[in-house]
Amino acid sequence: MGELRPLGEDLTRESRALALALRELFQGLEVSVRRYAARHQRDPGTFSRYLNGTRLPPWEVIMGIMTDLAEHRGTTVTPGAIEFVRGLHGSAFDATSSPKRAAEIIEQQLADADHVSRRSSARGDVLGDALLDRKHRIADLEVRLNQMEATLAAERERAGQLAAAHPEASELLGERDVLRREVTRLGSELQEARDQRAAAEARCDLLERQLEAVEHPVALPQTPLRMPKVLIVDDQPDNLLVMTAVLETLDQELVTVTSGRDALKALLHHDNVAVIIMDVQMPDMDGYETAAHIKRRPRNRDVPIIFLTAMGIDPEHTARGYAAGAVDYISKPFDPWALRAKVAVFTEIHLERRIGLLEGNGPLSA
Repeated sequence: MGELRPLGEDLTRESRALALALRELFQGLEVSVRRYAARHQRDPGTFSRYLNGTRLPPWEVIMGIMTDLAEHRGTTVTPGAIEFVRGLHGSAFDATSSPKRAAEIIEQQLADADHVSRRSSARGDVLGDALLDRKHRIADLEVRLNQMEATLAAERERAGQLAAAHPEASELLGERDVLRREVTRLGSELQEARDQRAAAEARCDLLERQLEAVEHPVALPQTPLRMPKVLIVDDQPDNLLVMTAVLETLDQELVTVTSGRDALKALLHHDNVAVIIMDVQMPDMDGYETAAHIKRRPRNRDVPIIFLTAMGIDPEHTARGYAAGAVDYISKPFDPWALRAKVAVFTEIHLERRIGLLEGNGPLSA
């Protein structure tokens, strides 16, 4: 069984206490981090950070470890043990929640988005060079084929006759066809790389705006329009209560539902939604599937979706989220300052767009 990573540096007293308790529980399972993470379909790197105190785990992860340990020992989890560890978790959460911590979270997301942008840009340069090389090679082959045709003017109407009269021509024609297929493939990959870079750049702009909102709270524009709504989707009532408590200071109507299907119904009855906060892991219809349904509806396709995930923010999950239509994400347990900043920025963007329409098209319904 592999050893656990050392405890992180500069941990708060509360985070250290929680990490030590979790490490003691986990070591009782007598299993490696990688194997345990695979068993529960979680990212092993994220799980290691839970155990060394550098990332605060969601409560369901902690409860899962305690349940698994009780099963491994043939016992049951006692209420006293649950309350003790819950107290450690709550204290660690309170100690790590601050504007500074929110800024660190968003700065890490900004670094990730910038990395994707630079990587996509570099890949685009490589693909562009390869594409240009193939096009030049095709042009050279075209010149050679034209020269051959010029010497066989009487037979140039049919490629078969040309090949029969000049055996090298069939090889050149075949090489040209291969290169043309490569050009098509490289063109497609180049466009994909350019799209990835554009999306990453847009995320960078959005995250920089969120950082500004953490450091200097957003002052929403003065407008006669009604404040837009926020739709919150989570199958856990406790999570809905916490998010409602965090966001109610924004003076916006909060619409809460407990399933993907209810979210789709809510969007039929509620307009003027600025942003959707959606849990990824839900029964029946998960966040990815729900987002895909939302994006297929013309009425809702432009509403931004923030994914709330307890699975750890890793490239696989974020890529899947962006593919499903999400524009942002935040991990559980979420930082209230970061969540408020994200919602405030999306609300500001929503109002700016509506004010623009109001000024450009005359009176709109408030």
